[in-house]
Amino acid sequence: MAASFTTASKFSFSISNPKAPTTSTTAASARSILSLYKQKANALRALHFSSKPYTFSTSCSQSQSPSTSSPPPPRRRRRPEYIPNRIDDPSYVRIFDTTLRDGEQSPGATLTAKEKLDIARQLAKLGVDIIEAGFPAASREDFEAVKMIAQEVGNAVDEDGYVPVICGLSRCNEKDIKAAWDAVKYAKRPRVHTFIATSEIHMEYKLRKTKEEVIEIARSMVKLARSLGCDDVEFSPEDAGRSEREFLYEILGEVIKAGATTLNIPDTVGITIPTEFAQLIADIKANTPGVENVVISTHCQNDLGLSTANTLAGAFAGARQLECTINGIGERAGNASLEEVVMAINCRGESVLGGLYTGINTRHITMASKMVEDYTGLHLQPHKAIVGANAFAHESGIHQDGMLKHKGTYEIISPEDIGLERSNEAGIVLGKLSGRHALRDRLKELGYELDDEKLGHIFWRFKAVAEQKKRVTDADLIALVSDEVFQPEVVWKLVDVQVTCGTLGLSTATVKLIHANGEENVACSVGTGPVDSAYKAVDIIVKEPVTLLEYSMNAVTEGIDAIATTRVLIRGDNQQTSTHALTGEEVQRTFSGTGAGMDIVVSSVKAYIGALNKMLAFKDKLPTQVSVEKTSVSA
Repeated sequence: MAASFTTASKFSFSISNPKAPTTSTTAASARSILSLYKQKANALRALHFSSKPYTFSTSCSQSQSPSTSSPPPPRRRRRPEYIPNRIDDPSYVRIFDTTLRDGEQSPGATLTAKEKLDIARQLAKLGVDIIEAGFPAASREDFEAVKMIAQEVGNAVDEDGYVPVICGLSRCNEKDIKAAWDAVKYAKRPRVHTFIATSEIHMEYKLRKTKEEVIEIARSMVKLARSLGCDDVEFSPEDAGRSEREFLYEILGEVIKAGATTLNIPDTVGITIPTEFAQLIADIKANTPGVENVVISTHCQNDLGLSTANTLAGAFAGARQLECTINGIGERAGNASLEEVVMAINCRGESVLGGLYTGINTRHITMASKMVEDYTGLHLQPHKAIVGANAFAHESGIHQDGMLKHKGTYEIISPEDIGLERSNEAGIVLGKLSGRHALRDRLKELGYELDDEKLGHIFWRFKAVAEQKKRVTDADLIALVSDEVFQPEVVWKLVDVQVTCGTLGLSTATVKLIHANGEENVACSVGTGPVDSAYKAVDIIVKEPVTLLEYSMNAVTEGIDAIATTRVLIRGDNQQTSTHALTGEEVQRTFSGTGAGMDIVVSSVKAYIGALNKMLAFKDKLPTQVSVEKTSVSA
């Protein structure tokens, strides 16, 4: 590891780490991390007061051009052959995506089997190394979803020989581990990920077990997983960020001897800062017996807003698997965001991270982000890094002037790099006279590539909106795509809704729904308002008692003719529960639904039916009906 400084006309700072540090050198390297950060700060401070001119390069490796034409695809290095307990190229970093497991623990983010399969396919297009498909022991539905992903996505080998590892999470008990293995064993590369808490507070108050008991449980459960035929076992000491160091070294050494191939170091409560987490990783590499025979991984929660920074610090210190989620969703404040971690490595891997690289095809990031956002109903804040609506927006006059002269003045990442094509500057405006070709091109620029059938549905919705609006905006198109493409398996479909409301009497609603079997049903109801009466009419038809937990509506654009998007969150009064992975508690599932339309009542009813459809997909009579055909959405 080396740092170089130049105080001439150009300033540069680099840290090289061409080889994974050995046990004998890691401790010294780890102690130098904080020193190097201080050296860099001092050098910058010295240059600030120097009279000598200097430049500091902060752009990504892909050059920025004033031209509006799309740049060529970013150069991608070939990923090394997958071997569970080692990576032959010390600069390669495995990306472990846990959107379908930790991400789904976000309140209201329950996904159906079909939605999980769609997301898993998109993650495979993205090129993630490991997909944590779920927690099979949580419920029968979770088990079946993980099994389905293992059977399909876990066997889809591409022309380069890539196929993702399919992983199932389990607590350190026999039932969980057997369930995880039974679900993932159908994949070409199956993995079981087991964990047990190691911090004093968790062992005393949650587990009520001694250190010796915890070590024995961890060791025996890793052995059990290996004895079942699983050659790829990941072990996590939960709450490692608050665990005693010597105890960590001991338990990690024991699970290595028992057959673990990956050691994941979770900052479960997001309490560490980057220098602390880097030191933790380095200390584990320096002091754990047998650590040279495993891959070290990170899992950083975002409680203090440092998950991405901690993850990168862990990679800097020698971790070669990074756990993250699309859009950073997850328990409490979420996880390290995959798109942030990957683009940071793409952008700064060569210059300050010792040449680190990933196997991610970044052109599929935008589509993955949109799919997860729409399926979970967890909307992104506009200023979200990489994938937020404002990530490549420039409103300041000074910024716009710079962008017109050279895009590199204010953009360190090209939107094309993540699959988001720059808006055309030919003056094309979509309206009621626009055709399918213009619509297809604009959707492609927004990151959506749809088959002819889906495009046909979107086109007629687009024409209906265009008849009522002079100009159809990008926000309108995104709302329409979300309403047509990213919807749960259809059990009930809205045909018609008619409401009467006002100050002269009770609000009334008539609703017509059609079931998946073709049967049409009509119901009327009264309520305190048009939405309430419409929802009660739907309830009469569906006959599933639910509690409405959340209801929200937004206009996607300004103006009285804006499209309205509605999101609802419901809980079934007679629904089954699932087991929470970390606490072991039985929790009731909640289900979200979204709808869009120029009529706020229609939008509201669509959202409610979407949530009901998602809930019904979890009922005993429906899981076998879930389609496993390939999704029509691609990127």
